Amino acid sequence: MDALKRLRRFAPQTVLGLVIVLGVLSLWQAWDIASHLREEARETSRIYGRIVGSLSDPTPGADTEVLLDLVEEIRNRGVPLVVTDSAGAVTAAANLPFPEGTAHPRLEEYIASLDRVNPPIRIPGVGYIHYGPLPIAGRIKWIGILQLGLLLTAVAVGIWAYRTAVRRDRERLWVAMARESAHQMGTPLMSAAAWIERLADGASDRAEIARRLRQDLDRLERVAQRFERIGRPAAREKVALGVVAEKIAAYFRPRLPRHANPITLTVHAPVSGPSITGDPVLLEWALEALVRNSVDALSGRGGHIEITVAAQGKTASLAVSDDGPGVPAEVLGTLFEPGVTTKTGGWGIGLALVRRIVEDVHGGRLELRNSARGATFVAHLPIGG
Repeated sequence: MDALKRLRRFAPQTVLGLVIVLGVLSLWQAWDIASHLREEARETSRIYGRIVGSLSDPTPGADTEVLLDLVEEIRNRGVPLVVTDSAGAVTAAANLPFPEGTAHPRLEEYIASLDRVNPPIRIPGVGYIHYGPLPIAGRIKWIGILQLGLLLTAVAVGIWAYRTAVRRDRERLWVAMARESAHQMGTPLMSAAAWIERLADGASDRAEIARRLRQDLDRLERVAQRFERIGRPAAREKVALGVVAEKIAAYFRPRLPRHANPITLTVHAPVSGPSITGDPVLLEWALEALVRNSVDALSGRGGHIEITVAAQGKTASLAVSDDGPGVPAEVLGTLFEPGVTTKTGGWGIGLALVRRIVEDVHGGRLELRNSARGATFVAHLPIGG
């Protein structure tokens, strides 16, 4: 298990290392091919010069000497060559891969293999020249195979690293969801326990206690409905965003601090709408998480929270703004990822959950407008659903 964790940790470095190796090999291959081509050009130019020189040399036998030298130079090039006459008999050969030379029993098979690589050249009065590739061709082929192997390895490691990251995020999300469920159930359970204790002490206001217990039970039922939605298709029904905003505001107002560092909450929503097609339970959950995020930002300093519902064209917007310190710059890039939080003891589930509800479930877009004078989260939702 420890080895697997270390492997996951160093997966990005592994991918980067493979890419670097692939790049170095590519550069080395290009440089090596360029060097051989320069050498070939130099040798070809030298051979051409010798031929021209022999044509102008009046010395008897000079041309024959040059031809013999050229034959030796061509042999030194390393290209396998076999010359056959019109009847197919071997008359000359160079750079054969076996020491027996033209006496090798499988010479005809070897000639056929050369012809499969390159068609033979017909020379009138001589016959046919069968030739193979340059020695460097084999090196290029194996380097290409090596590069392909490294590329496939890099792609495989990259896919593995991506899937590992997705699985890690999913695990973090489930852990955070479990903690969030425990947190949301804990508050009404503690409240219910307190009311039950008052009943046990013989409290006279039984009707009020029963009403409060009913509120706690309703809260627990809403929490259960929310988590019941996870992993299931979302409900599709008409949802009035103004009603959702007022409902969440009504839940928070009695629970906001009123004396030391008070927090106020207002709602601006048109009476007639807008309405969208969506899941009311999940939308309430998302809005509650945004308001709770603003409450946490204003904790200990006080301030104002504003919920604004508006519509423009075919898009409705649900915005939550506060006049707190804003979102720190160091977490802006990862703010909506599970586990990312600026609150001590926070679990980093709220904003990640909001983004999933807005973007994945309802096909909308979650936007952050951040400044030193506060933060505004805007959920853009399609009215058509």
